[in-house]
Amino acid sequence: MLESGLIVVYDYLVLYLGLIWLGLLCLGWTIIATLLYPLLPKHLSRSLGRKVIMVGFRTYLGSLSLSRRCNFDLRALDALRDQPPMIIAPNHPSLLDAVMVISRLPNVSCVIKSELMNNVFLGAGARFAHYIPNESIRKMVALAIQDFKNGQHLLLFPEGTRTTRCPINPLKGSIALIAYQAQVPVQTVLIETDSAYLSKGWPLFRKPTLPLHYRVRLGKRFDPPENTQRLMAELEHYFAHELIQDSAFLPAGSLSPSTTYASAQPSGHQL
Repeated sequence: MLESGLIVVYDYLVLYLGLIWLGLLCLGWTIIATLLYPLLPKHLSRSLGRKVIMVGFRTYLGSLSLSRRCNFDLRALDALRDQPPMIIAPNHPSLLDAVMVISRLPNVSCVIKSELMNNVFLGAGARFAHYIPNESIRKMVALAIQDFKNGQHLLLFPEGTRTTRCPINPLKGSIALIAYQAQVPVQTVLIETDSAYLSKGWPLFRKPTLPLHYRVRLGKRFDPPENTQRLMAELEHYFAHELIQDSAFLPAGSLSPSTTYASAQPSGHQL
């Protein structure tokens, strides 16, 4: 009884001290990035900013791993480091997804929710790294193409928000449009977990059952498309086939089948 009580206390400490640690890392970089932003040229701030965010996220995940209550198998992502420009397209079960992917890749841009550009914890770092806000599809495409010309990758969640239905939400058409306009491949990434922690609607300070397990594996790479609608159909079919058994993270009542992708909604990654 005493031992189980101590484990519960330890689990709370792991999660809450981890969140505090992440907050401190973000705030510390916010101060530095705010000071450096007007001083450095764009190419330097972009490169430095993305590497610092990678190191910060890796430090956070590493501290959680040391607790032995969270397990992250992200090794598959390392194979993408020296690859040519491409869109990296993961499924999106939790808020940790972007953290996990970025923690392994030093030269990756990210399409993020536009409101986050002014977030006290993330905004300054995102602006310094020249991440792409999802304000308009035209601007997203232009900024993405510029990044590809500089040899960068683009992290874009094709669902547009965290998964709420099995096996995957309807996909947004922006991923196919960017791939078509830039003529870059789409590398699918499959994020698997056994927990609903930080899924859509999960309160930030609600403790899940520990330990947590996350595994990332590389999926199929789709060639630069000649037809956006065909690519969207192929992506949706592929994700549905690969993830049909991976619904452990979804809340009860969310297991309705996925429908046709939402090509009429061109927004990008939203948390």
